[in-house]
Order: sequence, then structure tokens, then C-alpha cells
Amino acid sequence: MNVLRAVCPALLLVLLFVCGTGGAYEPPESVAREYAVYHLDNKTYLSAADSIVVSTRRRLIALIRDSLDYRPDIYVVGDLAYFQSLIGGGFPDWGAAAAVAPLRRIVIKSPDRFRVNRSLGELLAHEYTHLVVEKRTGFYRPPRWFDEGMAMTMSMEWSWSDNLAMSQAAVFGQFINLNQIDNVNRFGEGKAHVAYATSYLALEYFVRQYGLDAVNRFLDEIARGKSVDSALIISTGATESEFDQDLRAALSSRFNITSLFMDTVYFWTALAILVVVGAYLKWRKRRTYYKKWRDEEKFESTDFDYGDPDRPEQTDDEEPWRS
Repeated sequence: MNVLRAVCPALLLVLLFVCGTGGAYEPPESVAREYAVYHLDNKTYLSAADSIVVSTRRRLIALIRDSLDYRPDIYVVGDLAYFQSLIGGGFPDWGAAAAVAPLRRIVIKSPDRFRVNRSLGELLAHEYTHLVVEKRTGFYRPPRWFDEGMAMTMSMEWSWSDNLAMSQAAVFGQFINLNQIDNVNRFGEGKAHVAYATSYLALEYFVRQYGLDAVNRFLDEIARGKSVDSALIISTGATESEFDQDLRAALSSRFNITSLFMDTVYFWTALAILVVVGAYLKWRKRRTYYKKWRDEEKFESTDFDYGDPDRPEQTDDEEPWRS
């Protein structure tokens, strides 16, 4: 008994040690490529990630006439504590990736461990664009709506859910002012979704109304230290407030109760099909039940005329009125 008491604590310590060391997270090794250094928990992502970086870099050079003159460190990690340590904390739970420009670093939650709601390619292109925009404007920062709009454009993230979010915002009066998007990290997930969609549409409106030259002029003025208002006046002739009002008018004509219905038309169509199929199945089940009921009633009925078994063509003698 004394031996057992002495051995049990020792076995427990050994077990805890084994479990503790077995669950320890090992940061990934680095792999250098021409335009980035990768730190991937899952090395099978390397080829796709490098392809995204190369293509995004090429498109950014064409769009804002700039690229990174350094190789950023790109992390795709499955350990939340390590993820937070790489970005320095202060990150919303719904966030899946971040660019840390002073450290020339992109950090992405691994899709193997987290539900990130976007593909690795979209997340990587989005964060890579943030680094390029930050490098393009030097010591100064463009407004958040411009930065996020550029990142979403480069990652081609627009989807049906963004369309639906904007239609709902229009119907329920939940459009977000551009200057409020600076605080997007404090928003809940739903409001943040509208903020990102608005950013994408704001940049799309900027390019459509004023052209790429105006976009680059705006970035040049921001890089010179001009305020957002001054940079917008030089590039578009409008202050940020006036630009926002024009944008809202354009959004109101595009997103409304009609667009909300159209965005949900697949839902209503699917619901109608389900109702029709359900009604048909119910009708068929009821018909089968009535048929079975009639068959059972026929065989169980006592009102039979068996007739003469030797002369079945003759009527029953007990029913003379039939003759």
C-alpha cells in the first residue's frame, strides 16, 4: 500500500510532463522565395501562397505604380497564442489575418485550425496590399476606407454576402459614413462586414468616377502629408464629406428593397420548391393511405354476395330480388 502511494504521484507527474511536452507548439521553419519569406505550419500551402504574392504584386504595380522593395515575412499559423504574439495583440476575434507594416510581416490564421470564412489566397492578397499601400504613402496613412477598399479589390473578395449586407444596410438605414470606418476594429462582425463592403464600393466609385490617375494623385498627396480632405480636393474636387454624400447617393440607387429581394430570390425560390415538393409528398402519402384504407374496407366488409360456388354466374338464392 505504501509502495502504491509512493508510485502514483510519480506516475501522475510523468503523465503531465508527457502531455505537456506533446502539446507544445513548434513555430514553423522559414522558406525564402523571391518576393517573400514564408513560415507555414502546413508546407503544402507554399506553392499557392507564392503564386498569390507574385500575381498580387504584379497587379499592384499596374494599379498604384508601386511594389515592395523588401521580402515580407508571411506566417500562416494554427496556434492562437503564437498568432497573437506575432501581431502584438489588440485584434478582434473575428479577424483572420493582419499586416504589421513596421515589422514587414503578414500573419494569417491557418484554415486548418480556424474558420476564417475566406480563402487563404484572398487573405494573403488582402494583407499584402496593405503593406504595399503603407509603403506607397510612407510616413502617412490613407483613410481606412481607402486602404480596405484597395485590399478588397486586389483580393477580389466581393461576393453575394457583401451584396446582401449592403442591401440590408440600405433598407434598414445602416449605411456607415466613410470616416467611421477608421474604427472598424471596434465594430461587431456584422457592422464590420458592412464597413468592408462600403470600403470596396467607395474605391470602385472613386476609380469609376475619377479614374486611376486621380487615385494615384490622391496617394501622392497623402504621401506628401496632405490631409484626407486636401488630397481628395486635389484629386477629385470634393472634400471627404462631399465624396461620402455622392457615394451614398450612388449606393442608395443601387441597393434598396428591390436589390434585397433579388439578393434573396434564390432563398425564396428554394423555399417555394420545398413547399411544392412537401405538398406533393403529402398528397401522395394521403392517396396511398386512402387506397390502402379502401382495400382493407373491401376485404373486411360483411356485405358480400358469395352466390353459389358451383354456379358463380348465378345470383345468390338468398337475394331473389336480383333475378
